[in-house]
Amino acid sequence: MTTPTSDRNLDGYGAPLIPWAKVRARLDAGVPQAPGDGGPNRHTCWLATTWPDGRPHVMPLGALWIDGAFYFTSGPGTRKSRNLAADPRCAITVALDPFDVVLEGAAERVTDDATLRRVRDAFAAEGWEPTVEGEAFTAEYSAPSAGPPPWYVYRLVPSTAFALGTEDPFGATRFTF
Repeated sequence: MTTPTSDRNLDGYGAPLIPWAKVRARLDAGVPQAPGDGGPNRHTCWLATTWPDGRPHVMPLGALWIDGAFYFTSGPGTRKSRNLAADPRCAITVALDPFDVVLEGAAERVTDDATLRRVRDAFAAEGWEPTVEGEAFTAEYSAPSAGPPPWYVYRLVPSTAFALGTEDPFGATRFTF
């Protein structure tokens, strides 16, 4: 995913289209999750999946934006992993400055060693140092919502994205990839 195939201004108040290049540049700058580095106190990514009966399931998680995709971890027994196994369609949301971002697509489990090591290195640069064991991560600790190790690694390449401006000139734009 590099360039949207289409975009649409969803703002009903005359605000301009939010350029994808601006959204992408902000995501590429990183989404740190340490306390004090985002608003209100940190950036929290939220993953929305679907229960087998169609109900929504939303959980916070640690996610990293790497080369046009979000990567995140989850234990195989967690509700989110079981939901993704049944239906990989999901969304990740995060509040950034100067807009809130929603990315929709299908999460795929990452199992190739080269990608696992690249994602491990990216997480280590942020302060969490997992180990690649087989086709998953292990570590001394992880987020409580990840469940016990080992943790699967997932990649969400957006098929649709929304940017909702939080400062002047505000606006709301949908991007399709």
